[in-house]
Amino acid sequence: MDDLKSLGKSTGYEFSYSPEVLETFENRHPENDYWVKFNCPEFTSLCPITGQPDFAAIYISYIPDVKMVESKSLKLYLFSFRNHGGFHEDCVNIIMKDLIRLMEPRYIEVWGKFTPRGGISIDPYCNYGKPETKFVAMADFRMMNHDLYPEKVDNR
Repeated sequence: MDDLKSLGKSTGYEFSYSPEVLETFENRHPENDYWVKFNCPEFTSLCPITGQPDFAAIYISYIPDVKMVESKSLKLYLFSFRNHGGFHEDCVNIIMKDLIRLMEPRYIEVWGKFTPRGGISIDPYCNYGKPETKFVAMADFRMMNHDLYPEKVDNR
């Protein structure tokens, strides 16, 4: 863990999209399949057309393989979207793809629950299962069954 750059250090924030701040550490239990979940209730980005801020809760769930994402670096990475102009769907797919490149998880899903603007909310969901593993079938199943029973919307 000595190679982690941000953990335990004074925090410097990036104000533009910065995937290079993401860091990993070794999974100490690679023989187990288990979930790691992150909830970021204060995610912000900018509408690429109007420049107005968009607010969301971002939910990241993954099953690690060899590498895991370090949580402070993930926080700094998500904060770097603050001045990024991207549609909601684009943001969640960028987050997922950056995390796949970073740690090559067995499975990952990213769900954004954006607060309404103009009377409508947008809640994009994306997922991925590592090719040639049982997690491809899991990704297909979870995609086909995602949000069949939407939760009560009481946070908007």
